[in-house]
Amino acid sequence: MKNFLFLVLSLTFMAVAPAQTKAGGATLPNSVNFEGRALVLNGVGVREKFWMDMYAGALYLDSKSGNANAIIAENEAMAIKLHMVSKMITSDRMIDAINEGFENSTKGNTASLKNEIERFKGFFKEEIKINDVFDLVHLPSKGVVVYKNGKELGNIKGIAFKKALFGIWLSDNPADTKLKNGMLGQ
Repeated sequence: MKNFLFLVLSLTFMAVAPAQTKAGGATLPNSVNFEGRALVLNGVGVREKFWMDMYAGALYLDSKSGNANAIIAENEAMAIKLHMVSKMITSDRMIDAINEGFENSTKGNTASLKNEIERFKGFFKEEIKINDVFDLVHLPSKGVVVYKNGKELGNIKGIAFKKALFGIWLSDNPADTKLKNGMLGQ
């Protein structure tokens, strides 16, 4: 009887196991669905600056991968979720970080993506608050679709833009190495 009771309790706890992951004070789902595309959490990390958590970042893919270059290059559905955890993240600071990120991701070759980058920065002009969540979703048929707190802000087409954008977090010169490693599940 004890074994049966233990089995029932074990199964009950497994059934209610969290479908979420915590990082940097944020709770991130272990799976997401955008326009009918189910994606699984590949990994999660925290962007730190001056030893303070700025935002939790999560990478979602069709299937898990630790190969950053392949992820950047793929024209498959994928998403990056940014959950703001610091009041130090302002619109201006985020836009500055985006500029730096694109410069690093493209090794300074942003000229061909100037219009796309300007449009992307426009999605961050509204005030940013703690617990705001940005989803940067690449869908091959639409390009990169940007959401803030679940509301679609717009999309930007082009695989070159997608590669540069995902490179901000996954390139050889990422925004934060620990965050990159976390997103890659390492």
